[in-house]
Amino acid sequence: MNRYLAKSNPEETIQEHTDNLLTNYKILQEIYPEIPVNWYFLKLACLTHDLGKMNVYFQEKVSGGRRNKKEIPHNYLSVAFVPYKKLKEEGYSKEEIQLLFQAVARHHERDIHFTLEEWSSEMQKLEQEWNGFTYEALGDNQAYRNRIPSKYYQVSVRIFEGDNAQSFELFIQYVLLKGLLNRIDFAASAYIDVEKPNDFLESALNKQLETFRKSNPAADWKPLQKYMYAHQQDNIIVVAETGMGKTEAGLLWLGNNKGFFTLPLRTAINAIYDRLASSETGIIRENVTDRVGLLHSETYGQYLQREKDIQDIEEYFTKTRQMSLPITVCTLDQLFDFVFRYAGFEPKLATLSYSKVIIDEVQMYSPDLLAYLIVGLSYIQKVGGQFAILTATLPGIIPDLLVKNGVSFTRAEEDFISDRIRHSLEVVHEQINSDFISDFYDGNRILVICNTVRVAKEMYEKLEKIYGDEVKLIHSQFIKRDRNAKSDAILADGHKTSEGPCIWVATQVVEASLDIDFDLLFTELSDLNGLFQRMGRCYRNRELDVATNVYVFDEKCSGIGKNSVIDPLIHQNSRKALQEVGGAISEAEKLALIDCVYSTEALAGSDYYETVICNINYVKSFHTYELDKKTVREKFRNINSVTVIPEPVFDENRAEIDEYMAEIAKSGKENKRSRMEARTRLAEFMMDAPGYIVKKGDVDKKRINDYETISVFKYNYSSEIGIILEESQEKVVF
Repeated sequence: MNRYLAKSNPEETIQEHTDNLLTNYKILQEIYPEIPVNWYFLKLACLTHDLGKMNVYFQEKVSGGRRNKKEIPHNYLSVAFVPYKKLKEEGYSKEEIQLLFQAVARHHERDIHFTLEEWSSEMQKLEQEWNGFTYEALGDNQAYRNRIPSKYYQVSVRIFEGDNAQSFELFIQYVLLKGLLNRIDFAASAYIDVEKPNDFLESALNKQLETFRKSNPAADWKPLQKYMYAHQQDNIIVVAETGMGKTEAGLLWLGNNKGFFTLPLRTAINAIYDRLASSETGIIRENVTDRVGLLHSETYGQYLQREKDIQDIEEYFTKTRQMSLPITVCTLDQLFDFVFRYAGFEPKLATLSYSKVIIDEVQMYSPDLLAYLIVGLSYIQKVGGQFAILTATLPGIIPDLLVKNGVSFTRAEEDFISDRIRHSLEVVHEQINSDFISDFYDGNRILVICNTVRVAKEMYEKLEKIYGDEVKLIHSQFIKRDRNAKSDAILADGHKTSEGPCIWVATQVVEASLDIDFDLLFTELSDLNGLFQRMGRCYRNRELDVATNVYVFDEKCSGIGKNSVIDPLIHQNSRKALQEVGGAISEAEKLALIDCVYSTEALAGSDYYETVICNINYVKSFHTYELDKKTVREKFRNINSVTVIPEPVFDENRAEIDEYMAEIAKSGKENKRSRMEARTRLAEFMMDAPGYIVKKGDVDKKRINDYETISVFKYNYSSEIGIILEESQEKVVF
């Protein structure tokens, strides 16, 4: 048999690569036989997808030669091997056969830079190669056709969802076929299994309960946890306060199925991952790297920090990125960007067709992310996946929008909240000020939260003049190294066993995820949802034993405006709702206030509501693959910042930074790990600066290689304050 290569490093023939695909095809079918894909078509796609690599130009390139400009991407040539005549004889319709052609042709998303005449010519040349190729799994050689009727396949045509049920169903079948082919192909190329079975989670949870019972024989799952387990087969929305065991509840709902656990913030994701995957204290303690993955923009760095527990970081990272693990803890953007239906989105939605998705703390999502979540859940339901929303508070707009977009779900008849009281609130009709706060310093651990970095800096500087090193500042505009150090420090100072006094000044970066428990909270009013999140950083798990522990300043609050973080109407409605509040407030009363402020009726006319609706309509309006993946990532993350290294940081650490840049510039697979490590270390010196303060002349580009640079921001910086801006820039609200 001719030795046709599929790739050169490591060297692998087309037959060997195809055999690897068939192995992964069987793995997928054995673990998830209920996937509603045409398994016969998927097998044919695995068999034929790379046969176009037999063309002369590709073989010359993969054997060490240079790429020939006349080479046509092999995916467009592989369609010659789709056995359409056989499929027609077997009774498949024209539309069904088109699915297989398109899945093979588009298994790589490559531009069409050739003419139909050039394509036809290369198809004819393949016949010579095909006559010398023997592969038992393909049967006879009659599959090859150098002329394909246009009713089955046209190079420039794509399959996309239509306006009727039949065309939409065909589109979903295409998504499953092409997406699963991609998953299988990626796994075969990476020499990993396309899926690992979830045959352990329920057992691990039962072991955890048995451990609890050793110290307390009467221990049992909490009501929330029992409810979730009883509704494993339902799409479900549940409201539950902190301390009700939401993590275990979500896992009991997941059971022995493939699942994704999504949270808004990386810090929360890291914490949940450690709770799940610690070899000493986690719920899952054995074979962790085959069972649980962590997926966000800093995954590799997090794995490096846990290297002692990971035998092969590269393989683990690959399995995580390829979504091969049974349980993945991730951010929304890693999963739900498929709503844009960009070229190459299919593997994610195909995977979600047989997965269960847990969405935690849904109230924290911005209006654009909320829109993508709503649309995403509608697609997940259509392809057969399941979801559970577990949240501390539920804005009424969310279930209303789900219903409006055709999403069905079960809503728990009662919210899972206790009758305990943790907070007593006083609304202060003043602008937040240091004089008021100073009166409470004696012996207390104080948390001050401002709406903007500008006001937080001003507050820090005033309090620091009085109390010196006892005052610390945390916000989003520190380099990663300093931000991480500050996160560790506030966790230590805010731990329930910590002994005060101290003062931390912060922004909304501490609203959620950080497990801190301060004695007193002083905060600007943002909106009611944000306020209740902030209150969760004070008396987090303590019964109220003081007259007042939360002071809310509702005059001249920063960050309120049409183009700001906080919607003016929501702020106004929140302020109005708080006028009737004073003294102790229960969890039930908090939820009642949320219902008032965030109902669909209350939000009508707000910028927030309009943004949600506009984004839903936008992503639903596509009629073809309009966006590429890079554009989608930028849109989904709503990127309005520039990643920079402050000039003083660059100058102080130049030798180390130059070393990392040199390592990143190296090529070759043998340097992959060292490059990844260098990127992770280099990121420690970086921060995200708001785009509107970064002018063209403010940044000096440092070249890494032909494709990459780093940006040095020409402003002062300190590890105590962060970026130090000019007075005119500080006046900009951010």
